[in-house]
Amino acid sequence: CLDSEGKLHKFGSSWRTNNCDDCSCSRDGIRCCTSYVTPADYDKEKCESIFSKETCSYKVVEKDDHSKECPVHSWMG
Repeated sequence: CLDSEGKLHKFGSSWRTNNCDDCSCSRDGIRCCTSYVTPADYDKEKCESIFSKETCSYKVVEKDDHSKECPVHSWMG
């Protein structure tokens, strides 16, 4: 399989892209999906979500103080 970056992958292999997608190669082609969940239900007036490419995850923190995490009631992924 040839991915969008021009890299060749063997059938049956899997990898994570720089954009945090999990991909796999089969004889049918390449399949990719996001490796992370997105926060959906939290106090958007008081808090903001921040994505980290290093950990491929979101953190929801207070807008005025990023050291304080906010509760998230539901995630989508």
